[in-house]
Amino acid sequence: MNSFLFRPSRRPAARPRFAFASLLVLLLLALSPAASAQYLIKGVTLDRDTKEPIPFVSIGVKGTTAGTTSNASGEFSLRVPTLPALLMVSELSHQRDSVQVTSANESLQITLAAANIVLPEVEVKSYAATLVTRAYAHMKRHYDQNFYGKAYYRQITRLDNDPTELQEMIWNVKSSNARIEGTSLAQARYAAKDAIINFRNFSFYTRAYGLYDARADSTKSLALLSPNVADNYILEIGGIIQQGDRDVAEINFETSPKLTKYHAKGTVWIDVDNYKVARFHITTPTFTGTANNPTYKFRNTKLEFDLVFQNTPGPVSPLDHINTTLSFDIERPGVKAKRMNVAAYTFFYETGSTPGNAVYRRPALDENDLDEIRKTKYDPEFWANNPVVKRTPLEDEVAESFEKKGAFGTMVKPKPAAPPVKRRGY
Repeated sequence: MNSFLFRPSRRPAARPRFAFASLLVLLLLALSPAASAQYLIKGVTLDRDTKEPIPFVSIGVKGTTAGTTSNASGEFSLRVPTLPALLMVSELSHQRDSVQVTSANESLQITLAAANIVLPEVEVKSYAATLVTRAYAHMKRHYDQNFYGKAYYRQITRLDNDPTELQEMIWNVKSSNARIEGTSLAQARYAAKDAIINFRNFSFYTRAYGLYDARADSTKSLALLSPNVADNYILEIGGIIQQGDRDVAEINFETSPKLTKYHAKGTVWIDVDNYKVARFHITTPTFTGTANNPTYKFRNTKLEFDLVFQNTPGPVSPLDHINTTLSFDIERPGVKAKRMNVAAYTFFYETGSTPGNAVYRRPALDENDLDEIRKTKYDPEFWANNPVVKRTPLEDEVAESFEKKGAFGTMVKPKPAAPPVKRRGY
């Protein structure tokens, strides 16, 4: 297998820095059993008009900290201690709603109406710049308010749509209104098969990317949320999403043509009343990478981040989930180009303001996920029965295919066989 190393450039801390490389071994991991609850509610979230699934819908239990997020197919499961329970359901492009659940015997179908979208009665360009500037000031002012909890991380690599790698981790996590501030690994597992490239530190993307960093010099930052937004970005407001008493501005952005070494475009959603960022999506072709084999080339690169924050009262809201995706073509002499895609989904749960006992660390370029995962013990029951582990049916098939091959268990060193017992013949 050829080895690849993507070397990070020294960019402003508010933009992503990346490090990942090929991997030569399979791995395994460990888990303690998940806490059980009395009722397990399952269901799917759908658009009320189109009947299409709505992915990544936030679902919480009123009066508690229990909550979950529907997966990419709109499916969800949630444990509740008692019934009846009132579920609070929200997604940025749809109206918020509540559902009273009295039984866990049948799967729920939760339908949400599309949110109303209107254009503001102001000069569009100046309003967009004003909102982004105020969102930056708000984020900076409240950046020191932290949240603590857990996060589930799932990473799947595909080569020409064929799954070649699966990694799942449970983190103790510290976060802010702008990023993940630190993690410690609680449980994890990894499996892979031979491929052109495997990723041993892709979680660095998710853990290192942020909308703001107090340690960085913001006056030199190319991030959207910085004092330089008017110089570095072209802004256009797409409309105001009306969700009851909450109005959220949808602002499209793209880097100015004068930035020749960095290009990005995306959308940011900002609450027009309190200037909290509700969601941030960015796409860029900009990343640096080299391969140990100099004849290999990377083309048509695309890196995406999608950060979604919870809709909670108060000046600061914690992260709800992060999607991180990297895709590119690998070109090799005499071989047809192949498309590589690695996607990571991170869901935050049990989030509160009380620090845990974990030691939270920012990611380092020389860290290796697999080195940490190898230290854990694989518990298949945890991954099979834990509702925190969110997968679509297709992703379940990927996990099961690795499990059937014993791929996760290969990271456990077998105990040496006991010497044969000598028996006296008769």
